[in-house]
Amino acid sequence: QVQLVESGGGLVQAGGSLRLSCAASGSSFSIHRMGWYRQAPGKQRELVAAIPTGGSTNYADSVKGRFTISRDDAKNTVSLQMNSLKPEDTAVYYCNAQLTLSSRAGDVRRNYWGQGTQVTVSS
Repeated sequence: QVQLVESGGGLVQAGGSLRLSCAASGSSFSIHRMGWYRQAPGKQRELVAAIPTGGSTNYADSVKGRFTISRDDAKNTVSLQMNSLKPEDTAVYYCNAQLTLSSRAGDVRRNYWGQGTQVTVSS
């Protein structure tokens, strides 16, 4: 199995910056895509940014130019640098990994989530 462990998050004033990190651990897996989602109170979970293996990054329109996603494939980590934060960025942020697990029984695709980390931006 695979675990996603997130770090970062916290409370920051509007205009400030935060950095989120997520590390995938386990055995016999290959990652296809890693990304960050967020869920604000009373709202649906939404994609913030994603970076597929060998592909181009994509961002929600609301964060373009302010957030930057990056991956370290050697360490199976993904980070989200968040600058110029706004109160509307307040949410629980979730790391996501789409990957293939390999075993003697064969390969299976799975979608994993981190436990979530709170980001609060005060005005």
